[in-house]
Amino acid sequence: MEQQDMLRAIPKVDELLGMEPLQALAGQTPAPALREAVREELEALRRRILAGDTDHIPNREDLCAAVCRRAREASLPSLRGVVNGTGVTLHTNLGRACLSRRAVEAVVAVAGGYSTLEYDVDAGRRGSRHSHVEALLCAVTGAEGAMVVNNNAAAVLLILSALGKGGEVITSRGELVEIGGSFRVPDIMVQCGCALREVGTTNKTHLSDYEGAITPETRALLKVHTSNYKIMGFTESVPLAELVALGRERGLPVIEDLGSGSLVDLEQFGIHGEPTVQQSVQAGVDIISFSGDKLLGGPQAGIIIGRKDYIETLKKHPLARALRVDKMTLAALRETLYAYTDPAMAVREIPTLAMLAVPEHVLREKAELLCRALADRGVTARTVPTQDQVGGGSVPTQLLPAWAVAIDPGRLTVDGLEAALRRRERPIIGRITHEQYLLDTRTLWESDFDYIAEASAEVIG
Repeated sequence: MEQQDMLRAIPKVDELLGMEPLQALAGQTPAPALREAVREELEALRRRILAGDTDHIPNREDLCAAVCRRAREASLPSLRGVVNGTGVTLHTNLGRACLSRRAVEAVVAVAGGYSTLEYDVDAGRRGSRHSHVEALLCAVTGAEGAMVVNNNAAAVLLILSALGKGGEVITSRGELVEIGGSFRVPDIMVQCGCALREVGTTNKTHLSDYEGAITPETRALLKVHTSNYKIMGFTESVPLAELVALGRERGLPVIEDLGSGSLVDLEQFGIHGEPTVQQSVQAGVDIISFSGDKLLGGPQAGIIIGRKDYIETLKKHPLARALRVDKMTLAALRETLYAYTDPAMAVREIPTLAMLAVPEHVLREKAELLCRALADRGVTARTVPTQDQVGGGSVPTQLLPAWAVAIDPGRLTVDGLEAALRRRERPIIGRITHEQYLLDTRTLWESDFDYIAEASAEVIG
């Protein structure tokens, strides 16, 4: 056909919309979105004709099928589930902690209807959203009081705004951390209206450094757990107990930004030197903050625990309302904390702990199982030993022994295989190491093995 004849033969938008395949899709897709998909497909065809890339007009059925694919792709949410084959348990870019089954069910239960978010059913009047988790937090940590805001940066912001505004807060120079997205402790202090007073050196800070820095302008002593980096070698920091004693002597609150917030001793998983929240409480720290979606294994949240009088001050601060969490976060957090009332149950039920606890031989068995699933679909793969990171800015210097599956890309390049699997409707996220495409079994569910095998066979074939 001549170019002009082909252009005249392109069907009209309404003509395609009236065909049976698109009529069937109309009940599942918003009308404007479906019309836009038809327009885009026809415009793409027009561009191919003008560029000389085609010499015929596809039949109506093929055009409808292309429109359906385009409409489906456009309807995919940008925030959707993925298969995490990186081996990083707390992968910040992939949503950090996976919620337990109980936590997910609790979210569903309150999300689709009304709830007791701020209603006291016993008294028949307005209640407090803090009540849903405060008692549990106190029970599992030993603290006097507790509250929750939307993340740990918000927790630090609230604490310093309420307790440090208009004065100085003393912090060790070696603990002035920067977290993801270039958020820095000194910058947070500026926003809170308090002045940073650095003491010590990068590698060594003594109790006398804090003592010498205290003035009438001092409002608090701040200790920050360096959860996302370590200073090694000739180092020294002030033990919590000594800093607490100094705070008591001078009438100053001691604040600790604990970051990762582990409620169990990770030594049992081969992870060394990570402090627990309970240790800070036992040391007498006045106010402690930590994340909900890191080692705790719950939803994103900033958890604040400590002396009841300080907690009550924080609850009444104007920022508390701006930083509060919603019903779904509270529902998920409540069930996560409930599991910690029995530490053995927590390790069984909370995915973060279960992934960290899985023995190396089990990871190898999972890798062999995935290799068999791939082989059944004609994909060549082999098991390889590797090492995993915990992730999420937690225990940065320690790697866990692990096993992964290296998939032979066939006629594709390794980069091409990675991109093809990543671009699936449900993305499969792996990693390339030493020119191998790896899927690490620590963060894979066995229920996804068939999907991984089918997707790999399709893209390689």
